Amino acid sequence: MADPHGFQKYPRTELPHRPVPLRLLDWNEVTELGDVTQQAARCMDCGVPFCHSGCPLGNIIPEWNDLVRQGRWREAWDRLHATNNFPEFTGRVCPAPCEGACVLAINDDAVAIKDVEVAIAEHGFAQGWAEPVRPSFSTGMRVAVVGSGPAGLAAAQQLTRAGHEVTVFERDDAPGGLMRYGVPEYKLEDRFLDRRLEQMRAEGTRFECGVSPSAADLALFDATVLATGTPVARELPVPGRELSGIHQAMEYLHGAESDARAIDARGKKVVIIGGGDTGTDCFGTAMRQGAASVTQFDIRPRAPKMRAASTPWPMYPLVWRLATAHEEGEYVETSERRFSVNTVSFSGEDGAVSTIHGNEVKVVDGRRVPMRGTDFEIDADLVLIALGFSGVERDGLHAELGVDVDERGRIVRDDAYRSTVPGVYVAGDNGRGQSLIVWAIAEGRAAAAAVDADLMGETALPVAVAPQDRPLSV
Repeated sequence: MADPHGFQKYPRTELPHRPVPLRLLDWNEVTELGDVTQQAARCMDCGVPFCHSGCPLGNIIPEWNDLVRQGRWREAWDRLHATNNFPEFTGRVCPAPCEGACVLAINDDAVAIKDVEVAIAEHGFAQGWAEPVRPSFSTGMRVAVVGSGPAGLAAAQQLTRAGHEVTVFERDDAPGGLMRYGVPEYKLEDRFLDRRLEQMRAEGTRFECGVSPSAADLALFDATVLATGTPVARELPVPGRELSGIHQAMEYLHGAESDARAIDARGKKVVIIGGGDTGTDCFGTAMRQGAASVTQFDIRPRAPKMRAASTPWPMYPLVWRLATAHEEGEYVETSERRFSVNTVSFSGEDGAVSTIHGNEVKVVDGRRVPMRGTDFEIDADLVLIALGFSGVERDGLHAELGVDVDERGRIVRDDAYRSTVPGVYVAGDNGRGQSLIVWAIAEGRAAAAAVDADLMGETALPVAVAPQDRPLSV
């Protein structure tokens, strides 16, 4: 397996990005495809592939890297899909914990695993290999999946292929969840979603969009998988929050690319509160809308250039990263990122926000405390709160079904993804808490296996995240 000297011969290189001046003119994908053969050859014969432990899906990374090195693309496609239903999604928007666990990352640059993954996926689609995988028999069982984000789609595809009649309910106009309505197109274009959905429809999965099912609707099914995510945004309860011009990030990102966008940053002084991925998505979106200035607040200190001691290998490293949106920010003089910053209050005129009042903070005994003499003010006429999500919606369907929700806003479930309501299963962020796309897909696959085992007495579906203390056979 592998070229034992590949990591010595070739440095880490990543797929190229379109020039900043050009990509700021449209919403098209930033990253361009390129040759990943040498990068795949860097995957060394390390003996114990820790990248497996870093990947919740258990992707067999060394094997498909070596197949790409040898030009055996069809086999690489099959090996990749053995563990991941949607590598074209994870290859674009997953933060790649596998790379943090790469053995090369101990004292060198990790293999660019994500780039190889997306290259395999795109090569396969170009070759027409994404053919429908239709079940060979029907079980006669009907399964409802509520929510069409990555967890819901993974569960639906697995259950359809197991022979069940699967209907996906989505309250938005089209399937995809946050992949469609939260992740900007410059990171994941809708067309990549649509072609995979076409495959799923051809396999037999039904989609009911613009529909919020009732408990009575779901009672007609033999099992229900709730993959409803954690859409309740975390608030910022400070004085002045009621002023107009202050919005939650998802209010802004939903439909931000349309001509009829509800919130437009054009010509405005935009301040984003939150330094995570959602805040960064707001950053790149505001740049494309033509904001007068964009500033992103992060309450955390600036990450070090080298792996922090608090996240030793093979943990996902705390290290300085430059997202494509921040590349664009460096190109535009009116944008900046500010670290160790806390928002104290908002003030405004005529009921609209005009100023943010804040200070700098430092960590003392594990708590962030204001630093004396660091109070500041910054002009803003559009403020976007991107502080993550606090949990599931406690009313509506969840209340009607009677599922229990814990103190962290997660639906209570057991190790086999069963909720406290018989026949109702839980997959993804709504059971795990706010997490990564790769975890959502892994949970969708595992929940599907648990459902199949309960309905049929056993399952042949592969399990990405094995439920603890319970075999998937009864």
